[in-house]
Amino acid sequence: MAEPEKVAIRQFRAKLATYVLESDSPIAITRHGDTVGYFIPVRHKRTEAERQALTAAVAQLEQMLQEQGLTEEDLVADFKRLRAGRHP
Repeated sequence: MAEPEKVAIRQFRAKLATYVLESDSPIAITRHGDTVGYFIPVRHKRTEAERQALTAAVAQLEQMLQEQGLTEEDLVADFKRLRAGRHP
């Protein structure tokens, strides 16, 4: 097994969102050169098939909205209204 990437604690804190959302291998967190902890991501990156499926779903949603004469803002407003319990 390869050595984990070493990242200073300040850098890890500054780029936390990037590490959490994009890392796919363990990271050794260091302070003054000494390892103080490890970040082990559990989330996997999307596969090309997953990306293609999401792209197809977006295209289908856009087509449905266009056919109904609706905008994304209309959809969001309806969602918020239904979520708040105010039905038409």
